[in-house]
Amino acid sequence: MVTGAQQPRIALIPEGSEHPKWSEVVDFVAALDITLDDWQWLVLRSSLLRSGDYWAAFSVAVCAPRQNGKNGILEIRELIGPVILGEKLAIHTAHLADTSKEGFRRLDDLIDEHEWLSKQVKHIWRTNGHESIEFKGGRRIRFRTRTRGGGRGFSGSPVIFDEAMFLPEVSMGAILPVISAQPDPQVWYMGSAVDQAIMEDGVVFARVRERALEGKDKRLAYFEWSLDAEVPTDVTPEQIVDPAVWAATNPAYGIRITEDYIRAEAGELDERTFAVERLGVGDWPDTSASASHVISLDKWLAIADQASVLKDPVTFAFDVAPDRSVTSIAAAGKRADGIPHVELVERKRGTRWVADRLVELTTAHDASAVVCDASGPAASLLVELESLGLEVYAISAREHAAACGLFYDLVEQENLRHLGSPEMQQALKGAAKRSLGEAWAWSRRNSAVDISPLVASTLAVWASSALRKPEAEMLFAFG
Repeated sequence: MVTGAQQPRIALIPEGSEHPKWSEVVDFVAALDITLDDWQWLVLRSSLLRSGDYWAAFSVAVCAPRQNGKNGILEIRELIGPVILGEKLAIHTAHLADTSKEGFRRLDDLIDEHEWLSKQVKHIWRTNGHESIEFKGGRRIRFRTRTRGGGRGFSGSPVIFDEAMFLPEVSMGAILPVISAQPDPQVWYMGSAVDQAIMEDGVVFARVRERALEGKDKRLAYFEWSLDAEVPTDVTPEQIVDPAVWAATNPAYGIRITEDYIRAEAGELDERTFAVERLGVGDWPDTSASASHVISLDKWLAIADQASVLKDPVTFAFDVAPDRSVTSIAAAGKRADGIPHVELVERKRGTRWVADRLVELTTAHDASAVVCDASGPAASLLVELESLGLEVYAISAREHAAACGLFYDLVEQENLRHLGSPEMQQALKGAAKRSLGEAWAWSRRNSAVDISPLVASTLAVWASSALRKPEAEMLFAFG
């Protein structure tokens, strides 16, 4: 019977010597009644190689199609940490809460099935969002969903990034520093091929892959099972239905994944999706610094004009950071020559000042509209603003996406002017986007910085065009 390739198409293994406790690891796996495939043993053994007093591999990464058994490796690596290697805290992170919980449940079940292992456990916390396993002696494994601040305040190693194809920069910034104080840290990336058309946060994993392809990182262990094609559209119809291709790209083929299943899957999925998800052919994003910016900083700086003056009528927009620490107000409209203009009016801590400031602004100017994001943190201020006689238009998700598209196009076409505020430049440097159907909107959660100046400016520019009405048909009244 044909089985999947046990050797990856792309492999980078650092130089090192076998771990002195490798035989204990082998016995541990046997005692769990787990049968690892040859490729799983390869990854596990390579990840534990030693170089003097340190891990030979600071980073370990596996890129393989789904359901091949990547999590089987993680289960062993996480358990041997506290039981054999003496690691004090392992942190398992996943993109989704359900995935994090599933990883925890697998370990929970495995421990429950083996009395000898259960005796080494002091306590298991099963509360949603706080799942963790504590062994006698205080060694722990924590399971976390990746968030902007998740991981702060902890110090441990290894740190595991499951679902690495969904790994925002902001999550790396929050979680990775937890290993900085460890004497011998290690970080793991487990994922499948990135399709940048639908995966917005694949740049981090793409950078790891690029380091592997360059072959210069002496402390990276990388393993990839994939068809040798540049992009999914290069995969031919013949390759889609070829069992030999299936076996070459799925190490668990004929073991845990049957030929009949993949054949049925090929019939259900479109060819691009099948090429990515089952054959491991990614549409990998550009990882250069300029490519990581949604809007080109060069383009943005090129349209700065400190002498630009905004004429009435003016549209105001406000946005609040997710943690409500900062609020920004922006104004947009036209200059005397008809070119659109946007500027950051105010950015201050908290929200208590916002209502009074907006009343002040709309009283001083011919305000055509005041807007905010209906689904964003700023929407909580609507009741207070309306109590002051200030009507606010709450922009829908569809309109937010339209606003982002307009803002992007105006910058690209150099048909917008701004005053060059450093707050806007900083927001653009760290801004991330999220998918909304076939369009996109700004993502506060995944952005590395406060983007309230950018969101407010984007909404103000759109509203100044889309919501402006002749005076006799004005929709908004300001008290």
